[in-house]
This record gives sequence, C-alpha cells and structure tokens, in this order.
Amino acid sequence: MKKIKWILLLVILALLFGYKFNDLSPKINISEEKTGNTSYITIENDQIYYGNLLLVNQDNPVQDIGVKRDIINLIEHQNQIGYQLLDHNIKISEQVAERFSAMVNAAKKDHVDHFMINSGFRSFEEQNQLYEEMGSAYALPAGFSEHNLGLALDVGSTLHKMEEAEEGKWLEKNSWKYGFILRYPKDKTAITGIQYEPWHFRYVGLPHSAIMYEKNLTLEQYLDYVKKKKSISVHYEGKKYYISYYDFKGEVSQKIAVTSNYEISGDNKSGIIVTGTE
Repeated sequence: MKKIKWILLLVILALLFGYKFNDLSPKINISEEKTGNTSYITIENDQIYYGNLLLVNQDNPVQDIGVKRDIINLIEHQNQIGYQLLDHNIKISEQVAERFSAMVNAAKKDHVDHFMINSGFRSFEEQNQLYEEMGSAYALPAGFSEHNLGLALDVGSTLHKMEEAEEGKWLEKNSWKYGFILRYPKDKTAITGIQYEPWHFRYVGLPHSAIMYEKNLTLEQYLDYVKKKKSISVHYEGKKYYISYYDFKGEVSQKIAVTSNYEISGDNKSGIIVTGTE
C-alpha cells in the first residue's frame, strides 16, 4: 500500500508541475559551477551521441541515447497548420514539429501551402521492417537512418513532385531560417553517400543551418569545418553566437567555460559542439 501511495503522490506532483513524461532526457552527466562572472560545465563523453548535430551514416549509427525523447504523433500536434499527413501514424520530435509549423506558416504568406509530410520518426524496429520489405535500394538498415533520430522529415507536395513543386523550391531557399537543411543535395552525393533527395529535410537548429546555407556545406562538411576552426562566432538576427568544438577522443570528461545561454550537441563521432549566445 505504501508503494502505491508513493506512486500516486508522484503522479499528482507531476500533474501539478506540468511534468512531461515524454520529455525525459537520457542520463547525460553535465554539472555546472560558477567562478566570478564565468560559468563552467563539466561534460561527460556520452554527450557525443546526443543532440541536434549528430551525423548519421554508414560509419556512424544512431545510439539509443541519441533518439529524441520528445517524440509526438503529429496528428495530435495542436500547431499542425498548413500541411497534410500521408497517414495518422507519423511522429517526430516536438521541437522539430514546432519549428516546422512555424516554417510552413511563413511559406503560406508567400502563397506556398500544399505541404505533405510523408515520413518522420521511425523506431529501430520500424526501420528494420522497412529495410526487410523494401531492400537497400529504398531504405537503410536500422540505426543507420536519420529517421531513427526524430530530427528528419520527408516532405512532399500535394500538387507535384518535390523537385518540381513550389514547396520544394521554397524549402530549399528558406528552410535554413528555421533551423532545417536539405540533407542530401543534388551536387553533394559524393560527400553524403546518398542520392539526391529533394524531400528529406533535417533539423540542426540555428545558427548552424544559417552557416551551412551561407557556405553551401553538408552536415559532414560543416562538422569538419567546426572541428578545424575549433571556435567560431557569428551574428544572426541581432544575436551573437559562439560555437566551440571539443575533441573527446580518449577523454572521459572535460570542464569548459560557457555563456549564460548554451546548447550542447555531440557529432556522433568523437566531438562535442557547444553553442552559446549573448
């Protein structure tokens, strides 16, 4: 009886404080401390496999820790405006859903409003089933697809093929403003190892998408660029961003200085990128 009472108490507290069970983050150890006006965080190396900048390809599969914890069914998303769903079982990260809704609402102002989401998040089991049914010409093995992260969407048009549709043209020109990138461009197949997919858009967040668009970089190229530079600062929409790369190869943890607002992402290889704003 005592155990049941404790469970009921936790549920009540969760409801009172607006706790979201589907937002549970993986157990990544990040401790914070402050000395004077400088803040420091200690990052453990398991962060390498979690975040919005993870590179997923044949050499870098998705780890369990990398799967987004805020996956929702889009049919239930309250901000679903301006696009249709191929079926009622399409899921995606809630963060990505919100940014995508903002993006298609902006497109609607330009009279581009025939978007269709054909695919989103897939569990490892769903990916494996797709791979077995469709084969390697159509699908990737479980764990080797960006769809296993919860950060990628296959976006179509209800009017035309995506490479011909106004929806495709608008996204290719404007998606970066909302944190998205065209993941597999036509002229980058030798780098990505994937054929041109005008429908596949991936969320990486700002300012990364802006830099990638400006410099015409794929995610592979961008991560190499950040690793080489080690530290980058960029101004965008009145904000100054600081981007720093930390190599965790052979390291268990590192203590680093951060601004008051920061985000952390691994690269799914051996590095961690810290993005701060003023």
